Amino acid sequence: MKIAVCIKQVPDITAPLHIQNGALVFDTNRMVLNAYDASAVEAALVLLENREGSIHLFLLGPDRAKETIRKALAMGAHEATHLLVPDDAALDAYLSASLLAEQLKQHTFDILLCGKQSQDTDAGLTGTMLAEHLALPYATNAVGLTLEDDLVVATRQGDAGQEIMALETPCLVTCSNDMNNPRIPSIKGIMQSKRKPVQTISVTPDATPSTQVMGYEPLPERTPGVQWEGEPLELARRLVHHLNDEARVLS
Repeated sequence: MKIAVCIKQVPDITAPLHIQNGALVFDTNRMVLNAYDASAVEAALVLLENREGSIHLFLLGPDRAKETIRKALAMGAHEATHLLVPDDAALDAYLSASLLAEQLKQHTFDILLCGKQSQDTDAGLTGTMLAEHLALPYATNAVGLTLEDDLVVATRQGDAGQEIMALETPCLVTCSNDMNNPRIPSIKGIMQSKRKPVQTISVTPDATPSTQVMGYEPLPERTPGVQWEGEPLELARRLVHHLNDEARVLS
């Protein structure tokens, strides 16, 4: 079985940040493997337990992203392709999906896994766009993934509950970080990752992004809450009056 996993390097969102001149500024330049993609790598490793197969990573990013590729290889993936873009490359979900699809069309795989979204934009669009580019059946926001005969069975979290979908291969699944707890690479895994093959292919976006971030602003301060005291019946009447006549959320 061949499993492809798309991963991304993102800023460490646990690091302190502030907004300066409409831009996000992190107090550290620490970059990490996107948490949702780490869950996708872990899901691939679990699927291959007691099975013959390989995991091929695909990362679209600048040169500094090599460190993130090595981390995912240290988890247990077998090989990787680094789609190298300039540090200042402007990419949105559509361009990212287009560049990944162009490369993935040259490979064969049974399952393509992605994180359901990335921690830097939280857009959650690249996976589904990639499925469309590759004409693959897909499931999104998976919290469970198993193999049954020749089918990939994905349990996905919907708005009103969970859904179970059976997909024929090849297929694409986007993984939630609620699916599992990604393993921490061992010293042995880290050492082995340095010897695993990583192909680097320089790519250049041939279009400008169709979506752009114009800037960031701090969240507006919340209006202070109101606290009343009194008898329960009087408080209930006062609350209904406030919601209906002043806040006008009931009318």
